Amino acid sequence: MADVRYTKDHEYVRLEGDVAVVGITDYAQSQLGDVVFVDLPAVGKKVAKGGEAAVVESVKAASEVYAPVSGEIVAVNDALSDAPATVNEDAAGAGWFVKIRMADKGELGALMDQAAYDAYVAGLG
Repeated sequence: MADVRYTKDHEYVRLEGDVAVVGITDYAQSQLGDVVFVDLPAVGKKVAKGGEAAVVESVKAASEVYAPVSGEIVAVNDALSDAPATVNEDAAGAGWFVKIRMADKGELGALMDQAAYDAYVAGLG
């Protein structure tokens, strides 16, 4: 999955053309515990890199999901409203949160690739 990038806040960006599919990493969902609610933004909302894109609530805590790139929300994963546990079951797949049409693909350069992210997570222990 060479087309995936990661943030230090444990979000991932999976590219689909000029659209960034954003969610939280498997590490993040494991730290949160059982996800019980996801608050998604409206389609059409503009987000800035580092700004809040969504909120995920678990039995342990509520956490912001930050936008890894700037742009416009073009889709949200409405299925999470009825099945928030999908984030725990398939964080990198069906558990995505939002799709962002990127304003600047250059922002991807500041994100980590898989090897760098794995090393970052390993250093957290």
